[in-house]
Amino acid sequence: MLIPFIIICLLISPLLSAYILLKLKVLNKNILSVQKYACWGLGVTFFFFFIGHFVKTDDLVAMLPAWLPLRLPIIYFTGLLELAIAIALFSSQYQQSAAKLAIVVFIAFFPANIYAAIQSVGSGGHQWGPIYLLIRAPLQIILIAWSYFLCCKANIIGACKA
Repeated sequence: MLIPFIIICLLISPLLSAYILLKLKVLNKNILSVQKYACWGLGVTFFFFFIGHFVKTDDLVAMLPAWLPLRLPIIYFTGLLELAIAIALFSSQYQQSAAKLAIVVFIAFFPANIYAAIQSVGSGGHQWGPIYLLIRAPLQIILIAWSYFLCCKANIIGACKA
């Protein structure tokens, strides 16, 4: 059950670090770009997801139903998709598009999390069974909200002044 905590820490660390550095006057700016650092946090998180696809491959294959063909190639493909999203989130030119794609990925991959929790397979908490969905579902909502409000619609909140 450590994985959700790690995900939240990775997600918020760039934005929190930049905010602290701004308050300590280490950054030479008076304004904190919320969108930039929020996207970086989402990028670090997606890089973590990417690593999981190549380190915990067998666990991720087990999260997919046995009747689904090409399960291993699907895991590798989705891992590479997550890497592409991670890289794009570090480029200001592609951040909003990558954040929108991240939302699609969160929604599209959630059925695999439901299946894994119901079947008690996989790693990262899925082996706890359906109870894990009480953690995973809110985490998905947090990730989607972060992507939408801080990366896609950041112009609403713009920047924070020191």
